[in-house]
Amino acid sequence: MGQNLVTEEKVFGELKKAVVETLRADENKIKPETSLIKDLGAESLDFLDINYRLEQAFGIKMARHFVLEHIEEMYGEGTALDENGQLTDKAVAVLKIRFGENVAELKPGMDMDEIPALVTAQSMVSGVMDILDSLPEKCTKCGASSWKSEDGVKVKCGSCGEAAEYSNGDDLIKAWLTKVQEEKKLF
Repeated sequence: MGQNLVTEEKVFGELKKAVVETLRADENKIKPETSLIKDLGAESLDFLDINYRLEQAFGIKMARHFVLEHIEEMYGEGTALDENGQLTDKAVAVLKIRFGENVAELKPGMDMDEIPALVTAQSMVSGVMDILDSLPEKCTKCGASSWKSEDGVKVKCGSCGEAAEYSNGDDLIKAWLTKVQEEKKLF
């Protein structure tokens, strides 16, 4: 179910706050196409901090594992990465479906360590929006269908006040991969 209580613009604003607080980056340099690693110098531990800040802001659980790890877990070792840690043809096909054809740098044989540099502000916003769009139709505590957000960030039940419960990022990636596999039969 999609939701219309938290806008993509609001998510981008919260992401910018998290990036500024974590990296001490100039907010004006953060655009949707900005790579957190290439353009802002983020390191892997910085993503943990940024994700934590987003989780606290929205009451969500971001994915702990990248798409490639889920592919290997679901479809077997060697399906996404070869023995040298390089992307397979199938991994590139999946990543292009996930991130769009505009990630021109993606190609088979690319080292997996180059992938995090492709993470942009927009791809992080999309990840948060995917989680927010998992908002259940009804409150799990009282069954009412009256979600509301007073600040455009946190969603709670308008009937009992319970905080919204979303699917976590890893479960959503697995569900997405299952759907892709059913449609494309890549693995």
